[in-house]
Amino acid sequence: MAIKPFSRPLTPAQRFTSLNTADGVSSKRPERALTEPKHKTGGRNVYGRVTSRHRGGGHKQLYRIIDFKRDILDQPAKVQALEYDPNRSANIALVSYPNGEKRYILAPEGIVVGQTVIASDKATTNDFLVGNNFPLSIIPPSTKLHNVELIPGRGAQVARTAGSSLELVALEDGQATLKMPSGELRRVNAKCRATIGVVGNGDHNKQSLGKAGRSRWLGKRPHVRGVAMNPVDHPNGGGQGKSKGGGGRQQLVSPWGQLAKGFPTRRRSKLSNSQIIVHHNGRKPRGQK
Repeated sequence: MAIKPFSRPLTPAQRFTSLNTADGVSSKRPERALTEPKHKTGGRNVYGRVTSRHRGGGHKQLYRIIDFKRDILDQPAKVQALEYDPNRSANIALVSYPNGEKRYILAPEGIVVGQTVIASDKATTNDFLVGNNFPLSIIPPSTKLHNVELIPGRGAQVARTAGSSLELVALEDGQATLKMPSGELRRVNAKCRATIGVVGNGDHNKQSLGKAGRSRWLGKRPHVRGVAMNPVDHPNGGGQGKSKGGGGRQQLVSPWGQLAKGFPTRRRSKLSNSQIIVHHNGRKPRGQK
């Protein structure tokens, strides 16, 4: 998809708006059987307290049930339509199986209506096409993948956002080495399933919403910078005007003092740490040489 600005803006907001073109994306209503209601929390927990700031309002949305497991094997599925999904940055594809069952999958880059995709445990050289799903154990190294499982049978957890993909680096002793979108090298069980290709709609992050109202339609409330506040309201507040040396600009923290940049939040006791070969910052895990 391409980013399209308004060549003849009729309102001040259109002057700054650049949005994704909806080429090939269907405007029909989603498949009713594959949707369910979506409850919005407004960033509040069960006690009504705000635990995630800057959320609230927004347009009503139906959740689209996505097939992250691809567990219908050796049955070719035909792509019926490409659709917009308000719950994610990627577009989705409606596929239909020979028995009449329909499912949604993430739409990879290059997929078109009428194309056939398949999920299987066996493959030939010509089967590694965009949208097909296989175990990592039979996929050739250096292949670009998305929608990848971390635990066999659990369903895809990695590389699901628009434009993302990871690379299969090596296969050895029933383990697959993956280069994650962050640059991290990680081992996973070679029985985990993955889909060939890159997630589509890669220009999603190049959009310019153009006005505050469009952010509110997406459920995003205003975000005030800490340095613009008073010292009583935020650790970064205060100072005589915009000062780089003081007034809180010397450290980036949350209103409660939690460091916001460069502070590792991953627990050292997490079991899956043993599967990380190289962290996203290029460092090896503690104890590894």
